[in-house]
Amino acid sequence: MESPNQLVSVGTFQVLKLPLGFIRVLEWLFAIFAFATCGGYSGQLRVSVDCQLDKASSNLSIGIDFAYPFRLHQVSFEAPLCDGRRRESLFLIGDYSSSAEFFVTIAVFAFLYSLMATIVYIFFQNKYHENNRGPLIDFIVTVVFAFMWLVSSSAWAQALSDVKVATDPDEVQELMSACKVMTNKCGSVQGPRWSGLNTSVVFGFLNFVLWAGNIWFVFKETGWHKGGPARYAGAPPEKQAATFSQQQPYNQGSFDQSGGYSGQGDREQASEYSPVGEPTSYSNQM
Repeated sequence: MESPNQLVSVGTFQVLKLPLGFIRVLEWLFAIFAFATCGGYSGQLRVSVDCQLDKASSNLSIGIDFAYPFRLHQVSFEAPLCDGRRRESLFLIGDYSSSAEFFVTIAVFAFLYSLMATIVYIFFQNKYHENNRGPLIDFIVTVVFAFMWLVSSSAWAQALSDVKVATDPDEVQELMSACKVMTNKCGSVQGPRWSGLNTSVVFGFLNFVLWAGNIWFVFKETGWHKGGPARYAGAPPEKQAATFSQQQPYNQGSFDQSGGYSGQGDREQASEYSPVGEPTSYSNQM
């Protein structure tokens, strides 16, 4: 078994300078940013309820916490009813876990595959090109991931838009019974910060661009690309050589089938004439 030092010495790190290897490293990094900014998110919003008729029941800072995977219908909070000290338990609206989890899952698998592919490029280049299986598998997986990045990023962008609406403090106030009474005053104290989730969407579409652009460089490693130019470039000389070998006996041989002439026929016609060009039959008549 080879030691790590031997593997490093054998590894071909020059591949990282080529577009194929360099883009794989970028895909690996961008996948980390994508699932980290989405999967590690937690936000908070605060609203206030000022009961005009019962100041003791007022709550000027109601905190509502939510986080990935954004199952908002499970997020509960308590709000005053402005009727004595009674309170009501409320829940946010919406479940956007499917889009968020789908996005993070694609990011994690893309991270793992990019890491594995980079290792194969560096240390197992010969195995990668053996029987053309490595490039073909790499090409198919790259196409699939490019498509999945587009789908998951689009779905997550739409889900994020819905999450922003569902956690808008003005929308949350409409869920509170006390805020429906004209004499009470409800307001927004603090809204969620969306910079992290907005970044995750950007990284999602950047990953799509990287994977879609890398399709061409992976395709160049396959036999489909390498065999095409070689086949079209090498075919004409072979066809010309084969045609020449087939036509050569025809040119040197007889023309009996096409013109009714042959080498023997030519010699017989030449013997019918005298050396000076006169016909033999004419000399006999004399």
